[in-house]
Amino acid sequence: MRRRLLAVLTVLMAVAALLLCLPLAEGYARGRTEHLLLQRRSEAVRFADLAERMRTEADRAELAAEIGRYADLYGAGVVVVDTAGSTLARAGAAPGAGAVEARGRALTGRSTDRLPTLRPWGPGAVVLAEPVGRDERVSGAVLLAVPTDAARRDVTVRWSLIAAGALASFAAAALVAAGIARWLLRPVLDLDRAVERLAAGSLRARAGSDTGPPELRRLRRHFNAMAEAVSDSIGRQRDFVADASHQLRNPLATLVLQLENVEPHVTPGPGLAEHARALDEAERLEELLDGLLALARVESGGAEPTGQDVSRGVRDRVTAWVPVFRAAGLELTATGVPDGLWAYGLPDAAGRILDALLDNAVKFVPCGGRVEVDAARRPDGSTVVRVADDGPGVPEDQLELLLRRFARSPAHQNVPGSGLGLAIADEIARAGGGTLALAANTPHGLTARLHLPPAPDSRTSSGRMMSGGPGVVGRAAEG
Repeated sequence: MRRRLLAVLTVLMAVAALLLCLPLAEGYARGRTEHLLLQRRSEAVRFADLAERMRTEADRAELAAEIGRYADLYGAGVVVVDTAGSTLARAGAAPGAGAVEARGRALTGRSTDRLPTLRPWGPGAVVLAEPVGRDERVSGAVLLAVPTDAARRDVTVRWSLIAAGALASFAAAALVAAGIARWLLRPVLDLDRAVERLAAGSLRARAGSDTGPPELRRLRRHFNAMAEAVSDSIGRQRDFVADASHQLRNPLATLVLQLENVEPHVTPGPGLAEHARALDEAERLEELLDGLLALARVESGGAEPTGQDVSRGVRDRVTAWVPVFRAAGLELTATGVPDGLWAYGLPDAAGRILDALLDNAVKFVPCGGRVEVDAARRPDGSTVVRVADDGPGVPEDQLELLLRRFARSPAHQNVPGSGLGLAIADEIARAGGGTLALAANTPHGLTARLHLPPAPDSRTSSGRMMSGGPGVVGRAAEG
């Protein structure tokens, strides 16, 4: 935006400078031309008086000597002709272009009253004429071929001064415009960065610049007040979810314990089956509360994104999940994970998201299935972690539902879980600037791609990973 504003201001200043300096330069060129005309015309009048008084050979010799000295002094050409066009006296170079027209005007009794405007590139010489005679009686004409080197040199110097002044004024105006643009746009850019951070989930983002026009400073105060209100409202909501989930866990755990203690006293029959279903629902509710608590912690934004070793995190999680997959009759492989994959995200983002993806694979891939995990660095420096299975998959129109909270595919409604696992994984990815996308696998199954941005400085990032068993994150992220 600053470049566009400076471009507009620069064009306007350039146009203004041209509109000011061009008339000034043209005015000086015309003035210098008029000055040359007046100087040479007075000399032509003097020669015309001498020619008009010429009666004898002595007068002719005096005229010839006068125009000869003038021609030698100024490098000009002087020609005196009669009404028939015959040359009466001549000195210096013969007049060039325009001599016939100027002579015709002079023989009709009209003096040269206008010359071509002198500019640095020309003309090199001008011709002016003065009639010889008194009143209406014209007996001849005096033609002067005047060189314009000195006059054009003056025009060149003055035009150079005007151009230098215009450039200096333009440079000063450009510096002022750059300062004004910076003063105007600094609060706008600061507000834009604050809005971007707020949209990315950083509820503590505020516009800190207190410069610029009063209207923008007032806008900054209104934005900060709005951001504060939104942050407080969302914070209260998240605190309520976290507090409610946390407070309900204790009585729910007590309820589950009591149901388990009552089980030996329930006689076999319909009552025992109902007791088992009640215990299952209580445990499912406990899993749901754990998921809500984990989601509230992720959304609270308490952890700051940092650089992390994705290669190590992926290998650690795959190693931890291999026994679980083996017990479920599944095959888990991670052959395409090169070393040195560093990315930027929440602490152990790759491991936590991989826990949720592998937990879902254990639930939905039939026995005998295969799950592959690989990771790669993209040309822009970011890292992509891919989890692909050969299970039944999900229809294309239902893929977007899987990342929503409490969303379940209609074909998997009876599979245990809270429907929060992938939603939590998506929140973890987005909180660190990454993305989590689901797509169909070929020929069947599901593919999940985790995209994490490159680490700002992988050399100083910590390689320590927050690892735990499958139940640490998996239970809180079941989907």
